[in-house]
Amino acid sequence: MAIDNNKLVKIFRSIVDPQSGSDLITMKLIENLKIHENNISFSVNTAGLKETDKFQLHDNIHSSISKEFPESKVDIHFVNKNEAKRPLGQVKNIIAVASGKGGVGKSTVSVNLALGLKELGAKVGLIDADLYGPSIPTMLGIKEKKPEIKEMYGRHRIVPIEKYGLQTISIGNIVEAEKAVVLRGPRLGGIIKQFINEVLWPELDYLIIDLPPGTGDIQLTLVQTVPVTAAILVTTPQEVAVSDAIKAMNMFRMENINVPIIGVVENMSWFIPEDAPDKKYKIFGEGGGKLLAKKSNAVLLAQLPLITAIREASDAGQPIILQEDSIAKEYYLEMAKKTAQQIAIRNEVLAPTQIVGVNT
Repeated sequence: MAIDNNKLVKIFRSIVDPQSGSDLITMKLIENLKIHENNISFSVNTAGLKETDKFQLHDNIHSSISKEFPESKVDIHFVNKNEAKRPLGQVKNIIAVASGKGGVGKSTVSVNLALGLKELGAKVGLIDADLYGPSIPTMLGIKEKKPEIKEMYGRHRIVPIEKYGLQTISIGNIVEAEKAVVLRGPRLGGIIKQFINEVLWPELDYLIIDLPPGTGDIQLTLVQTVPVTAAILVTTPQEVAVSDAIKAMNMFRMENINVPIIGVVENMSWFIPEDAPDKKYKIFGEGGGKLLAKKSNAVLLAQLPLITAIREASDAGQPIILQEDSIAKEYYLEMAKKTAQQIAIRNEVLAPTQIVGVNT
């Protein structure tokens, strides 16, 4: 029986990498595949795996191939290439959504951006990294849901919760809703690393990370743990919000961090009354988004209105971008389109972001 290369690839796709929880093909762990008559040889990058995991992985690969091709002779080489493996290797783009201060609607932007990218046909995940004030469970209507735990290679891994086609994780789905989250720097960083390394994220086009306000431990842990593709800054038009957002901008632009800022979202740009949809009241002033975009050498991705329906939709767990008859939907969808365009440009003209070391 001739050995079919396509069938081999299918077998590799059915075998899970113990480290990432994704399959061997998605993680690009198979190298130097050679087929000669009944002989099959290839290398598997097992950097970072424990010896027990390597033995079990070897057995899984060998038995799966032998079951499909009983007469084959399989030669598996394990290699240790740390530079070829990275956290979230199954994710094409990691986008951090940041702000300098709270109350600017950053989580609302994150949720609707994620759903907008999904509506454009992308596979999208969402991490609620605001550990002190997790609001994603409310906005997605999943406050009562708990993530499933799956055992894999002797380890317990977290299965993200799916809602509206998004894969998401939040500490709000792990701790009791009314319980205060009292954590210091190391524990904060540990939870963020757990959300990255111990959650079974599928293959994604975009992973949106809703950061807490400011420039603290969570932000630093993130850039030390994964290569963040780009950042988006959220502000309101008023000067005090822009002043704080500039601090977040400067953090991403630090030489030893160097995460590209692809765009600025100005939220609450004007108030639109329900009984007078043609009127705009600029209650927070104007010009803040354009000023921040200019200072960060980025695009103004959107100016989003303030309307009662946005708050009501978020509280109801039915984000406004899902409401076909809402006047706000077009604003958020256009924001998603511009974000996808700017990510494509960023990947075309800039080198991939590197995981950085930060002295704290």
